Amino acid sequence: IRAMVPAKADYVHVDVMDGIFVPNITSGQPVVASVHKVTELPLDVHLMIDTPIKYVDQFIASGADMVVIHLESDTPEMIHKTLARIRELGCKAGLTIKPGTPVEAMAPYLGEIDMALIMTVEPGFGGQSFMADMMPKVQWLREHTSPDFLIQVDGGVDAKTAPVCKAAGANVLVSGSAFFKAADKAAFVQTLMA
Repeated sequence: IRAMVPAKADYVHVDVMDGIFVPNITSGQPVVASVHKVTELPLDVHLMIDTPIKYVDQFIASGADMVVIHLESDTPEMIHKTLARIRELGCKAGLTIKPGTPVEAMAPYLGEIDMALIMTVEPGFGGQSFMADMMPKVQWLREHTSPDFLIQVDGGVDAKTAPVCKAAGANVLVSGSAFFKAADKAAFVQTLMA
């Protein structure tokens, strides 16, 4: 986080994994609360967890500014309820899909979200290779939303793949491994934004 602020990053993206929806387990509410204490950057909390409605209140109370849930994490009825609950608590709501899920499945929810996230790797593991064949999903979202609607791409985003994402219509890029491996993090962020 100390590296992100001078690099002029716009968000802190926090991956939360429960070991059920995805195989790994990562940070939970205490980590989000700790991150919230040390930065004024907005916290974009990506819940790779089963039945997220059980936990959204706690993540928002911990400092999340945006909570992104997976379409595949619950029934359609519960996804609608979870998105409504996130917004009811004054937080921005996002929805994401795994690479194998058709982007059209997001259509019923577009009026209920502030951001759509297209995963360009399988969720649950860092350092995977970028899946360029996900870009038609980004293009579909851009065609079916307003010009300023937030479309995020997560997975394998680096200096080489960022222009591909932006050309498809993405306007929010998540970079983990490539950012932390960059010798000059500020220059890396500026490259992504160029």
